[in-house]
Amino acid sequence: MTVSQVHVRKDELTDATLVKADVGALADVAVRLKVESFSVTANNITYAVVGDGFGYWNFFPPKTDQDGLGIVPMWGHAIVTESNNADIAVGERVYGYLPMADQLDVVPGNITAMSFSDTTDYRQPMSPVYNNYTRLAADPEHDAAREKERMIYGPLFKTGFIIDYFMRSEQWFGATQVVLTSASSKTAMGLASVAKQNSPNVKRIGLTSPGNIDFVKSTGLYDEVVAYDDLGNVAKDATVSVDFAGNSSLLANIHQHFGDGLKYSCLVGATHIEERGTFGGGTELPGPKPVLLFAPDHFVAFFKEHGPMEGGKMIAKTWHAFLDAVEGTVEIITLPGLNAARTTYLEMLGGGINPAQGIVIEP
Repeated sequence: MTVSQVHVRKDELTDATLVKADVGALADVAVRLKVESFSVTANNITYAVVGDGFGYWNFFPPKTDQDGLGIVPMWGHAIVTESNNADIAVGERVYGYLPMADQLDVVPGNITAMSFSDTTDYRQPMSPVYNNYTRLAADPEHDAAREKERMIYGPLFKTGFIIDYFMRSEQWFGATQVVLTSASSKTAMGLASVAKQNSPNVKRIGLTSPGNIDFVKSTGLYDEVVAYDDLGNVAKDATVSVDFAGNSSLLANIHQHFGDGLKYSCLVGATHIEERGTFGGGTELPGPKPVLLFAPDHFVAFFKEHGPMEGGKMIAKTWHAFLDAVEGTVEIITLPGLNAARTTYLEMLGGGINPAQGIVIEP
C-alpha cells in the first residue's frame, strides 16, 4: 500500500512536491484514516511560516529519507478504513488535524463517545489541542450540511473565540475599541463575530487592503472598516490591537498612531507572508510591548476551567451565530486531488487567493 503526501522544504516554503511512499502494516491498537477532505486557509500558511518555532512540522513526519522536508497540517474530515483498536470501528468518521496527504495512522487514546486523542509518541510534545479527534456520530458541533464551512472557518473561528474570551477576562484592558488587521481573514472575522456577540460595547474596527474594503463591509461584522493607508483617520480612543497580518511596518504604524492610547498589542498569525516580522521590525515601539498569543495554550486553560462539555457549548453557541452571519459571503470551491492542494497552498503562500473564496480539497 502507498500513501501520497505533499512535502514542503522548510527553508524554502515555495518548494512543494507531491510524492508517493510505501506504508507498512498497521500497528497494534492503531487506526488507519483515509483523508476525505480538508481546507487550505491562511491558518495553514501560518503553520508553515512558524513551523519550527511552534513544532508544527513535527505532527506529521514525511515518509522520506531526505532532511529538511515537512508536511503542512490541515483541518478536515477522515474515515476509518482499517482498525486494530476494539473501540474504533471501520467506517467511523472523524474531524481533526490531518496532514496534506491522503491517509494517516493514529493510535487512539483517552477514548470517549465524543472524541479520542492520537497518542503516537512523536505527537506528544506538542499541544494536546491538535491531537484530539472528534467522533462525528456524537459531536454536537457537527452539521452534515456544513462540513465544508467547518473546515474553512472552524479552527480560525475558535482562535477568534479564545481571543475574545481572553480579552473579556482582562476587561479588554480598559479599551473601548479593538483594531483588527487583515480584517478579511477568517480568524479576524471569527473574533469580530464573537466580540459582536459577547463584547458589544467594544467597537470593532477592521483594517484591510483597499481591494478588500467592500468584502469586509459586506460581512457586517465590523463597526468600521478602514484601509491600511487611512489608519490616521481612526479615533485615538483607548484601543486594543489584534494583529493577524504579521507585517512589521503596519504594526509600527499602529503603535505610533495610538501611542499611550494603545492598551494592549496582541500578535496572532502572519497573513502578510512577504512582510512578516515580529515586533515592529526591531525598532522600539511606543505603547505596550506586543505579546504573541498562542491559542492552543489558552484553550487548554479554557477547557480546564469549564470542562469539555460546558466549554463546547460555549463555543457552539457563538459558532452557529457566526455561520449565520457569514453565510453567502464566501464562495466555497471544492477541488479534487492532492496536486490541487499543493497548487492552492502555493497560491495562498503568494497571496493569490481571493478572501471571498474558501478552498476545500478532496484528496
